[in-house]
Amino acid sequence: MAYSLAERRILVTGGNGFLGSHLCQWLRDAGCAQVHAPRSRDCDLRDGQQIDQLLRDFEPQVVIHLAAVVGGIGANRRNPGRYFYENALMGIQLIEACRRQQVEKFVGLATICSYPKHTPVPFREDELWSGYPEETNAPYGLAKKMLLFQAQAYRQQYGMNAITLFPVNLYGPRDNFDPDSSHVIPALIRKFIEAREAGSDYVQVWGTGSASREFLYVEDAAEAIGLAAERYESPEPMNLGSGREITIRELADLLREFCGYCGEIRWDSSKPDGQPRRCLDVSRAAREIGFTAKTDFETGIRRTIDLETPCPVA
Repeated sequence: MAYSLAERRILVTGGNGFLGSHLCQWLRDAGCAQVHAPRSRDCDLRDGQQIDQLLRDFEPQVVIHLAAVVGGIGANRRNPGRYFYENALMGIQLIEACRRQQVEKFVGLATICSYPKHTPVPFREDELWSGYPEETNAPYGLAKKMLLFQAQAYRQQYGMNAITLFPVNLYGPRDNFDPDSSHVIPALIRKFIEAREAGSDYVQVWGTGSASREFLYVEDAAEAIGLAAERYESPEPMNLGSGREITIRELADLLREFCGYCGEIRWDSSKPDGQPRRCLDVSRAAREIGFTAKTDFETGIRRTIDLETPCPVA
């Protein structure tokens, strides 16, 4: 029987961010009247005392942990220590505080970056521990993988109802278009639109274009998280994705067309491609929570471009 979220007090960390804002909207549309999404200025999750105070004040029955310090390949290369420390610290302290406060259910969001660099495609959840992650985002991926281990250990020792979800790369409206920290889709959209407006002859893109990625539209991801919070009770990790793989070269050509840019794409092979391939086995999510991505990739890209006008960061 599904666990009814509508009757619970739900705390969403990172609830004002890209994914979090869509998840909070999904929860409210699903009839959840008590959804709390504090901003980082109101509760610093790196501070254990502030976490304890937050849980005492709101008394959540469900905690969905989305908050993370994250960025693209460049940001990961510049901040390996920060990305490991802050992501591990936030999650470890929050899970422990939820245990002490006897929160009914904890939903943790991990990352596809946790998978080994050369995971066989499609990525199955039981391959998570079969190797070391791709080097450029290993600190972030390893920090998140430790939270999976913590959730499983706490379930074993304390009976804590904690689940861990592994979403693939997300995209959609309200994404981060900051060129210093954005992921590939918003970064390329911004590049192509700015190049179109400036009349530039070419756009330079990192890598060779040979790497592949899978993408999940953010509204679909929000639905998947909500369904998992209601229906999933297993300690085993669960992938969330669309099941479609596309190379970065194919992606760049598609985005160039949709952004109306007619110039050349120049590939900078001196920059890293990141993980060679990414594509998930999503059969567990289909089987356990009835989730299948609804948004066609081209439709989602057009919505993202139509609803966003990336502009320089002030």
